[in-house]
Amino acid sequence: MASHRRPKQPSRARVTIFGATAAATVALTAQSAQADPKPTKDEVKERVDELHEEAAEITDEYNGAVEAEEELEESVEELQDSVARGQQELNELRAGLGSVAAAQYRNGGLAPSMQLFLSSDPDGYLDQASALDQVTAKQTEALRQIESKQRILEQQREEAGRQLETLEETREQIKEKKEQIQGKLSEAQELLNKLTEEERQELAAAEAARQAAAAAEAERASRSEERADISVDAGSASSRAMAALSAAQSKLGSPYVYGSAGPSTFDCSGLTSWAYAQAGISLPRTSQSQAGAGTRIYSASDLQPGDLVLYYSGLSHIGMYVGNGQIIHAPRTGSTVSYTGVHSMPFQFGVRVA
Repeated sequence: MASHRRPKQPSRARVTIFGATAAATVALTAQSAQADPKPTKDEVKERVDELHEEAAEITDEYNGAVEAEEELEESVEELQDSVARGQQELNELRAGLGSVAAAQYRNGGLAPSMQLFLSSDPDGYLDQASALDQVTAKQTEALRQIESKQRILEQQREEAGRQLETLEETREQIKEKKEQIQGKLSEAQELLNKLTEEERQELAAAEAARQAAAAAEAERASRSEERADISVDAGSASSRAMAALSAAQSKLGSPYVYGSAGPSTFDCSGLTSWAYAQAGISLPRTSQSQAGAGTRIYSASDLQPGDLVLYYSGLSHIGMYVGNGQIIHAPRTGSTVSYTGVHSMPFQFGVRVA
Protein backbone atom coordinates (compact mmCIF):
# COMPACT_ATOMS: atom_id res chain seq x y z
CA MET A 1 0.00 0.00 0.00
CA ALA A 2 1.48 3.34 -1.11
CA SER A 3 2.48 5.77 1.59
CA HIS A 4 0.66 9.14 1.69
CA ARG A 5 2.83 10.73 4.35
CA ARG A 6 3.50 14.42 3.84
CA PRO A 7 7.15 15.28 3.26
CA LYS A 8 8.89 16.49 6.40
CA GLN A 9 9.24 20.28 6.51
CA PRO A 10 12.55 21.75 7.50
CA SER A 11 12.62 23.01 11.02
CA ARG A 12 12.92 26.70 11.84
CA ALA A 13 16.43 26.00 13.06
CA ARG A 14 17.44 24.51 9.70
CA VAL A 15 15.88 27.38 7.79
CA THR A 16 17.80 29.78 9.99
CA ILE A 17 21.08 27.95 9.33
CA PHE A 18 20.50 27.86 5.58
CA GLY A 19 19.62 31.49 5.57
CA ALA A 20 22.67 32.39 7.60
CA THR A 21 24.90 30.41 5.27
CA ALA A 22 23.50 32.14 2.22
CA ALA A 23 23.90 35.51 3.87
CA ALA A 24 27.48 34.68 4.83
CA THR A 25 28.25 33.64 1.27
CA VAL A 26 26.93 36.92 -0.08
CA ALA A 27 28.86 38.83 2.56
CA LEU A 28 32.11 36.96 1.78
CA THR A 29 31.66 37.59 -1.93
CA ALA A 30 31.13 41.27 -1.31
CA GLN A 31 34.09 41.33 1.07
CA SER A 32 36.33 39.59 -1.49
CA ALA A 33 35.32 42.12 -4.09
CA GLN A 34 36.24 44.90 -1.70
CA ALA A 35 39.53 43.18 -0.73
CA ASP A 36 40.67 43.08 -4.37
CA PRO A 37 39.91 46.55 -5.69
CA LYS A 38 41.33 47.99 -8.88
CA PRO A 39 44.92 48.98 -8.12
CA THR A 40 45.81 52.65 -8.12
CA LYS A 41 48.25 54.18 -10.55
CA ASP A 42 50.91 54.46 -7.84
CA GLU A 43 50.39 50.84 -6.75
CA VAL A 44 50.74 49.65 -10.34
CA LYS A 45 53.90 51.69 -10.84
CA GLU A 46 55.43 50.32 -7.64
CA ARG A 47 54.68 46.72 -8.54
CA VAL A 48 55.79 47.16 -12.16
CA ASP A 49 59.09 48.58 -10.91
CA GLU A 50 59.49 45.56 -8.62
CA LEU A 51 58.79 43.16 -11.47
CA HIS A 52 61.35 44.86 -13.70
CA GLU A 53 63.90 44.68 -10.89
CA GLU A 54 63.20 40.95 -10.54
CA ALA A 55 63.51 40.57 -14.31
CA ALA A 56 66.86 42.40 -14.16
CA GLU A 57 68.17 39.91 -11.59
CA ILE A 58 67.15 37.00 -13.79
CA THR A 59 68.63 38.75 -16.82
CA ASP A 60 72.00 38.86 -15.06
CA GLU A 61 71.70 35.11 -14.44
CA TYR A 62 70.70 34.65 -18.08
CA ASN A 63 73.72 36.61 -19.29
CA GLY A 64 75.98 34.52 -17.05
CA ALA A 65 74.52 31.31 -18.47
CA VAL A 66 74.98 32.55 -22.04
CA GLU A 67 78.60 33.46 -21.26
CA ALA A 68 79.15 29.99 -19.79
CA GLU A 69 77.55 28.42 -22.86
CA GLU A 70 79.95 30.25 -25.17
CA GLU A 71 82.95 29.17 -23.10
CA LEU A 72 81.75 25.56 -23.01
CA GLU A 73 81.15 25.49 -26.76
CA GLU A 74 84.70 26.74 -27.33
CA SER A 75 86.14 24.22 -24.88
CA VAL A 76 84.22 21.29 -26.38
CA GLU A 77 85.29 22.29 -29.87
CA GLU A 78 88.95 22.41 -28.79
CA LEU A 79 88.64 19.00 -27.11
CA GLN A 80 87.00 17.47 -30.16
CA ASP A 81 89.72 18.90 -32.42
CA SER A 82 92.38 17.53 -30.07
CA VAL A 83 90.73 14.10 -30.07
CA ALA A 84 90.62 14.10 -33.87
CA ARG A 85 94.31 15.03 -34.11
CA GLY A 86 95.24 12.45 -31.48
CA GLN A 87 93.31 9.73 -33.27
CA GLN A 88 95.09 10.57 -36.50
CA GLU A 89 98.48 10.35 -34.77
CA LEU A 90 97.47 7.04 -33.17
CA ASN A 91 96.39 5.66 -36.53
CA GLU A 92 99.75 6.66 -38.02
CA LEU A 93 101.65 4.96 -35.20
CA ARG A 94 99.63 1.80 -35.62
CA ALA A 95 100.07 1.92 -39.38
CA GLY A 96 103.85 2.12 -38.92
CA LEU A 97 103.97 -0.99 -36.77
CA GLY A 98 101.47 -2.66 -39.08
CA SER A 99 103.84 -2.27 -42.00
CA VAL A 100 106.61 -3.93 -39.95
CA ALA A 101 104.28 -6.84 -39.23
CA ALA A 102 103.40 -7.16 -42.91
CA ALA A 103 107.09 -7.27 -43.86
CA GLN A 104 107.79 -9.96 -41.26
CA TYR A 105 104.88 -12.03 -42.50
CA ARG A 106 106.11 -11.84 -46.10
CA ASN A 107 109.56 -12.91 -44.92
CA GLY A 108 108.48 -16.07 -43.21
CA GLY A 109 106.04 -15.24 -40.45
CA LEU A 110 105.50 -12.90 -37.55
CA ALA A 111 108.04 -12.59 -34.80
CA PRO A 112 106.68 -13.44 -31.34
CA SER A 113 106.99 -9.79 -30.35
CA MET A 114 104.80 -8.67 -33.23
CA GLN A 115 102.25 -11.37 -32.53
CA LEU A 116 101.93 -10.06 -29.00
CA PHE A 117 101.51 -6.50 -30.27
CA LEU A 118 98.77 -7.43 -32.69
CA SER A 119 96.81 -8.85 -29.80
CA SER A 120 95.66 -5.18 -29.31
CA ASP A 121 96.95 -5.15 -25.73
CA PRO A 122 100.04 -2.91 -25.73
CA ASP A 123 100.34 -3.01 -21.93
CA GLY A 124 100.33 -6.79 -21.90
CA TYR A 125 102.66 -6.86 -24.83
CA LEU A 126 105.28 -4.73 -23.10
CA ASP A 127 105.13 -6.90 -19.98
CA GLN A 128 105.70 -10.09 -21.96
CA ALA A 129 108.06 -8.73 -24.60
CA SER A 130 110.72 -7.97 -22.03
CA ALA A 131 110.73 -11.65 -21.08
CA LEU A 132 110.98 -12.72 -24.72
CA ASP A 133 113.68 -10.15 -25.39
CA GLN A 134 112.28 -10.02 -28.91
CA VAL A 135 111.43 -6.33 -29.17
CA THR A 136 113.63 -3.61 -30.58
CA ALA A 137 114.12 -0.27 -28.88
CA LYS A 138 112.28 1.41 -31.75
CA GLN A 139 109.25 -0.86 -31.40
CA THR A 140 109.23 -0.33 -27.64
CA GLU A 141 109.11 3.45 -28.08
CA ALA A 142 106.35 3.15 -30.68
CA LEU A 143 104.27 0.99 -28.37
CA ARG A 144 104.84 3.36 -25.47
CA GLN A 145 103.56 6.20 -27.64
CA ILE A 146 100.51 4.18 -28.65
CA GLU A 147 99.78 3.35 -25.03
CA SER A 148 100.09 7.02 -24.04
CA LYS A 149 97.95 8.21 -26.96
CA GLN A 150 95.22 5.72 -26.14
CA ARG A 151 95.12 6.85 -22.51
CA ILE A 152 95.05 10.55 -23.41
CA LEU A 153 92.37 10.04 -26.05
CA GLU A 154 90.17 8.19 -23.61
CA GLN A 155 90.53 10.95 -21.03
CA GLN A 156 89.77 13.62 -23.61
CA ARG A 157 86.70 11.76 -24.85
CA GLU A 158 85.41 11.42 -21.28
CA GLU A 159 86.02 15.12 -20.59
CA ALA A 160 84.32 16.11 -23.84
CA GLY A 161 81.34 13.96 -22.85
CA ARG A 162 81.11 15.63 -19.43
CA GLN A 163 81.34 19.09 -20.95
CA LEU A 164 78.67 18.26 -23.52
CA GLU A 165 76.36 17.22 -20.68
CA THR A 166 77.11 20.48 -18.85
CA LEU A 167 76.50 22.40 -22.07
CA GLU A 168 73.10 20.78 -22.45
CA GLU A 169 72.23 21.65 -18.83
CA THR A 170 73.35 25.23 -19.41
CA ARG A 171 71.14 25.51 -22.49
CA GLU A 172 68.22 24.29 -20.41
CA GLN A 173 69.01 26.98 -17.83
CA ILE A 174 69.05 29.62 -20.57
CA LYS A 175 65.64 28.47 -21.77
CA GLU A 176 64.29 28.52 -18.22
CA LYS A 177 65.67 32.01 -17.57
CA LYS A 178 64.09 33.31 -20.76
CA GLU A 179 60.71 31.97 -19.67
CA GLN A 180 61.10 33.53 -16.21
CA ILE A 181 62.00 36.92 -17.69
CA GLN A 182 59.07 36.81 -20.09
CA GLY A 183 56.79 35.86 -17.21
CA LYS A 184 57.85 38.91 -15.19
CA LEU A 185 57.44 41.22 -18.18
CA SER A 186 54.03 39.78 -19.03
CA GLU A 187 52.85 40.27 -15.46
CA ALA A 188 54.04 43.89 -15.56
CA GLN A 189 52.17 44.48 -18.81
CA GLU A 190 49.00 42.94 -17.41
CA LEU A 191 49.16 45.37 -14.48
CA LEU A 192 49.65 48.33 -16.80
CA ASN A 193 46.68 47.17 -18.84
CA LYS A 194 44.49 47.55 -15.75
CA LEU A 195 45.09 51.30 -15.80
CA THR A 196 43.07 53.68 -17.90
CA GLU A 197 44.61 55.22 -20.97
CA GLU A 198 44.80 58.53 -19.15
CA GLU A 199 46.68 56.96 -16.22
CA ARG A 200 49.15 55.29 -18.56
CA GLN A 201 49.76 58.59 -20.31
CA GLU A 202 50.36 60.29 -16.97
CA LEU A 203 52.99 57.68 -16.05
CA ALA A 204 54.65 58.07 -19.44
CA ALA A 205 54.65 61.86 -19.13
CA ALA A 206 56.20 61.69 -15.66
CA GLU A 207 58.93 59.37 -16.93
CA ALA A 208 59.61 61.61 -19.94
CA ALA A 209 59.90 64.65 -17.65
CA ARG A 210 62.31 62.78 -15.37
CA GLN A 211 64.48 61.77 -18.31
CA ALA A 212 64.49 65.32 -19.69
CA ALA A 213 65.61 66.71 -16.33
CA ALA A 214 68.36 64.08 -16.09
CA ALA A 215 69.52 64.86 -19.63
CA ALA A 216 69.70 68.57 -18.78
CA GLU A 217 71.82 67.82 -15.72
CA ALA A 218 74.12 65.60 -17.79
CA GLU A 219 74.48 68.35 -20.37
CA ARG A 220 75.42 70.83 -17.65
CA ALA A 221 78.00 68.36 -16.37
CA SER A 222 79.50 68.08 -19.85
CA ARG A 223 79.69 71.85 -20.27
CA SER A 224 81.26 72.21 -16.84
CA GLU A 225 84.05 69.82 -17.83
CA GLU A 226 84.61 71.75 -21.06
CA ARG A 227 84.90 75.03 -19.15
CA ALA A 228 87.36 73.44 -16.73
CA ASP A 229 89.51 72.58 -19.77
CA ILE A 230 90.39 69.17 -18.34
CA SER A 231 93.21 67.56 -20.33
CA VAL A 232 94.38 63.96 -20.06
CA ASP A 233 97.15 61.96 -21.70
CA ALA A 234 95.97 59.77 -24.56
CA GLY A 235 97.22 56.61 -22.87
CA SER A 236 96.17 57.42 -19.34
CA ALA A 237 93.51 55.53 -17.42
CA SER A 238 91.21 58.55 -17.20
CA SER A 239 91.26 59.00 -20.96
CA ARG A 240 90.04 55.42 -21.41
CA ALA A 241 87.22 55.98 -18.90
CA MET A 242 86.19 59.13 -20.79
CA ALA A 243 86.37 57.23 -24.08
CA ALA A 244 84.06 54.56 -22.64
CA LEU A 245 81.66 57.23 -21.39
CA SER A 246 81.66 58.91 -24.79
CA ALA A 247 80.87 55.56 -26.44
CA ALA A 248 77.95 54.99 -24.07
CA GLN A 249 76.60 58.49 -24.72
CA SER A 250 76.70 57.83 -28.46
CA LYS A 251 74.03 55.17 -27.83
CA LEU A 252 71.47 57.45 -26.18
CA GLY A 253 68.01 56.42 -27.38
CA SER A 254 69.04 52.87 -28.31
CA PRO A 255 66.41 50.30 -27.28
CA TYR A 256 66.79 48.05 -24.24
CA VAL A 257 66.77 44.33 -25.10
CA TYR A 258 67.64 41.83 -22.38
CA GLY A 259 70.66 39.72 -23.20
CA SER A 260 71.91 42.22 -25.78
CA ALA A 261 75.36 43.84 -25.78
CA GLY A 262 75.21 46.09 -28.82
CA PRO A 263 75.90 47.59 -31.13
CA SER A 264 72.30 48.77 -31.62
CA THR A 265 70.42 47.29 -28.62
CA PHE A 266 71.57 46.79 -25.04
CA ASP A 267 70.75 45.60 -21.56
CA CYS A 268 72.40 47.34 -18.60
CA SER A 269 75.63 45.35 -18.42
CA GLY A 270 75.65 44.98 -22.18
CA LEU A 271 75.92 48.76 -22.53
CA THR A 272 78.78 49.10 -20.05
CA SER A 273 80.74 46.15 -21.45
CA TRP A 274 80.27 47.42 -25.01
CA ALA A 275 81.26 50.97 -24.09
CA TYR A 276 84.48 49.91 -22.36
CA ALA A 277 85.30 47.56 -25.24
CA GLN A 278 85.34 50.64 -27.49
CA ALA A 279 88.00 52.05 -25.15
CA GLY A 280 90.06 48.87 -25.41
CA ILE A 281 89.06 47.40 -22.05
CA SER A 282 87.34 44.01 -21.75
CA LEU A 283 84.73 43.72 -19.00
CA PRO A 284 82.88 40.58 -17.85
CA ARG A 285 79.36 40.20 -19.21
CA THR A 286 77.21 40.46 -16.06
CA SER A 287 76.72 43.37 -13.68
CA GLN A 288 77.72 41.18 -10.72
CA SER A 289 80.99 40.26 -12.44
CA GLN A 290 81.64 43.86 -13.47
CA ALA A 291 81.32 44.83 -9.81
CA GLY A 292 84.72 43.21 -9.31
CA ALA A 293 86.39 44.73 -12.36
CA GLY A 294 88.18 47.57 -10.56
CA THR A 295 88.49 49.66 -7.42
CA ARG A 296 85.27 50.11 -5.47
CA ILE A 297 84.05 53.62 -4.67
CA TYR A 298 81.63 53.55 -1.74
CA SER A 299 80.61 57.22 -1.69
CA ALA A 300 78.63 58.64 -4.60
CA SER A 301 80.33 61.98 -3.99
CA ASP A 302 83.68 60.40 -4.96
CA LEU A 303 82.49 59.12 -8.34
CA GLN A 304 84.25 60.31 -11.48
CA PRO A 305 82.98 60.30 -15.09
CA GLY A 306 83.29 56.81 -16.56
CA ASP A 307 82.99 54.98 -13.23
CA LEU A 308 80.58 52.05 -13.16
CA VAL A 309 77.68 52.41 -10.71
CA LEU A 310 76.00 49.36 -9.13
CA TYR A 311 72.41 49.23 -7.84
CA TYR A 312 70.21 47.02 -5.64
CA SER A 313 71.40 44.56 -3.01
CA GLY A 314 71.81 41.83 -5.62
CA LEU A 315 73.88 44.13 -7.88
CA SER A 316 71.34 43.43 -10.60
CA HIS A 317 71.65 46.81 -12.34
CA ILE A 318 74.60 48.85 -13.54
CA GLY A 319 75.18 52.20 -15.21
CA MET A 320 78.02 54.62 -15.87
CA TYR A 321 78.62 57.88 -14.05
CA VAL A 322 78.38 60.98 -16.23
CA GLY A 323 78.98 63.72 -13.69
CA ASN A 324 76.83 66.27 -11.85
CA GLY A 325 74.95 63.49 -10.05
CA GLN A 326 73.83 61.70 -13.23
CA ILE A 327 74.41 58.29 -14.79
CA ILE A 328 73.75 56.85 -18.24
CA HIS A 329 72.22 53.38 -18.36
CA ALA A 330 69.99 50.96 -20.23
CA PRO A 331 67.02 50.84 -17.81
CA ARG A 332 64.63 48.02 -18.72
CA THR A 333 62.36 46.49 -21.35
CA GLY A 334 60.31 49.13 -23.14
CA SER A 335 62.87 51.87 -22.45
CA THR A 336 65.96 53.24 -24.18
CA VAL A 337 69.47 54.18 -23.14
CA SER A 338 69.03 57.37 -21.13
CA TYR A 339 70.21 59.50 -18.21
CA THR A 340 68.95 59.34 -14.66
CA GLY A 341 69.99 60.54 -11.23
CA VAL A 342 72.68 58.57 -9.44
CA HIS A 343 70.30 58.12 -6.48
CA SER A 344 67.20 57.26 -8.53
CA MET A 345 67.74 53.62 -7.52
CA PRO A 346 69.24 51.98 -4.41
CA PHE A 347 72.93 52.92 -4.83
CA GLN A 348 75.44 50.28 -3.66
CA PHE A 349 78.88 51.46 -4.82
CA GLY A 350 80.87 52.55 -7.81
CA VAL A 351 83.74 50.80 -9.59
CA ARG A 352 86.69 52.63 -11.13
CA VAL A 353 87.80 50.46 -14.00
CA ALA A 354 90.31 52.82 -15.60
